[in-house]
Amino acid sequence: MEKKWWKESVVYQIYPRSFMDSNGDGIGDLQGIISRLDYLKELGINVIWLSPVYKSPNDDNGYDISDYRDIMDDFGTMADWEELLAQVHNRDMKLIMDLVVNHSSDEHAWFVESRKSKDNPYRDYYIWRPGKEGREPNNWGSFFSGSAWKYDKATDEYFLHIFSKKQPDLNWENPKLRNEVYDMMKWWLDKGIDGFRMDVINFISKEEGLPDGEAGPGHRYGDGSPHFMNGPRIHEFLQEMNKEVLSKYDIMSVGEMPGSDPEIARLYTDSSRNEVNMLFQFEHVDLDSGPGGKWNLKPLNLLDLKRNLTKWQNALEEVGWNSLYFCNHDQPRVVSRFGNDKEYRLESAKMLATIIHMMKGTPYVYQGEELGMTNVSFSSIEDYRDIETLNFYKEKVAENVSVESIMKSIYVKGRDNARTPMQWDDSENAGFTTGTPWIKVNPNYKEINVKKAVEDKNSVFHYFKQLIQLRKDHEIVVYGKYNLIEENDPEIFAYTREYNGKTLLVVCNFYGNEPSFEIPGELQRQSYKHILGNYSWEETGSVSLLTLRPYESQILLFENLKLKNLLSS
Repeated sequence: MEKKWWKESVVYQIYPRSFMDSNGDGIGDLQGIISRLDYLKELGINVIWLSPVYKSPNDDNGYDISDYRDIMDDFGTMADWEELLAQVHNRDMKLIMDLVVNHSSDEHAWFVESRKSKDNPYRDYYIWRPGKEGREPNNWGSFFSGSAWKYDKATDEYFLHIFSKKQPDLNWENPKLRNEVYDMMKWWLDKGIDGFRMDVINFISKEEGLPDGEAGPGHRYGDGSPHFMNGPRIHEFLQEMNKEVLSKYDIMSVGEMPGSDPEIARLYTDSSRNEVNMLFQFEHVDLDSGPGGKWNLKPLNLLDLKRNLTKWQNALEEVGWNSLYFCNHDQPRVVSRFGNDKEYRLESAKMLATIIHMMKGTPYVYQGEELGMTNVSFSSIEDYRDIETLNFYKEKVAENVSVESIMKSIYVKGRDNARTPMQWDDSENAGFTTGTPWIKVNPNYKEINVKKAVEDKNSVFHYFKQLIQLRKDHEIVVYGKYNLIEENDPEIFAYTREYNGKTLLVVCNFYGNEPSFEIPGELQRQSYKHILGNYSWEETGSVSLLTLRPYESQILLFENLKLKNLLSS
């Protein structure tokens, strides 16, 4: 296993709009982030992933970029950004930026030119098609509701937008466009950034002819994803990007790649293929979605989660690398989703963190996750800001679905759960802003906030800090081989990691009952050290049976005595 700095790192995702506001306009900004870097240093993280801060009309919270080489006014100036980079590096941390190149904003200069005429030099930077029999070129639906095509009167053609109408898809078949992207990436890397998180990067290759997608009964729009997820030229494009840009710098690259299975992931992340270091897959965060997609709620089955995470651990054991996460700006808060955010918020937040952080791969912490921040239930749709959520609400109301049922789905799965302001203290607006926040603060900020968590040694924050330190202190956490145990136990998630004659045992009670766990026989005869747990631990000479308390997690390190004696002789 080749050792790399990005394998040994823990990444912290900042969603700038909601992190810290320095000037009282209610919107988080770059100076706000700078003011909180010492907090991140204390937590122990190595890498900050900054969600988009580029110039943008902000139709999709910055994922619609109008200028890739400038900073959105809401967040500050390029000088502020340069100060942020310098301050991050001064603290021996690294900074990776979001790369959003499946689409741009419709206000980007390229698109402004592209829509002027069919023979404009920028026309082929985007995907334009004539209509078919007075309607769209194909039946693809957008991820944000409605058609994936928008008619443009000026040239009597449609442009493709897999996301919002203001996010036209870039045409990666055009080598000029690709070279523009590579130049832009080099521009940022030459400024000194440490890598990229690549937004839906496996969507950039579309199938020739853009065939219709399958449409379910009664559905006007078809599912186009088989024709653009992991498309025909995707590996060629990524290898070209690696050759032209990534290989020239010591950086990390992580691709957001919905629709990837482990076999595809091995191709993307096999270091001998020169594509990306790791990817975000979505299988485990889709396990609580019903057949109708993310808004169709169903309870998580622990056996499904164990099998899925284990499948990924095993598949990328020797080749490739895993990204480990439960939370990000698109996912609800995990303690509300898979834990118990009422009676056992502390215990379940720590238990869920243990599962992820002790696996093989690079862990990602999303802002507030280290506090055990929870989902929010705003009483009115007027309080929501996310375009996906608002479009879903509008669509379902038009279908005469009850508002109560729609709001239930939004409370559980809406993206704004992750986007409420960071809870710094118990002062007004949780210390996030002196103004009116762009989205309301979660009302529980008086109980859940940084100030309280840092002062309380039993907090979720201090537990995360210890988990992160374990990765630095024990190579087994980074490089050890993963093995699932008790595969069919419906309540306990337990596994081992093995490395250089040592075994790390991770035992997590996923629910509120008190099941028993038998230590595997061969470990009962070995000496152990208790490393970390979310409940007290009574040290004993040997250990064989654990009666687990609600949402309990414990980490034990065993040393193979025979092997140890052999090594020392």
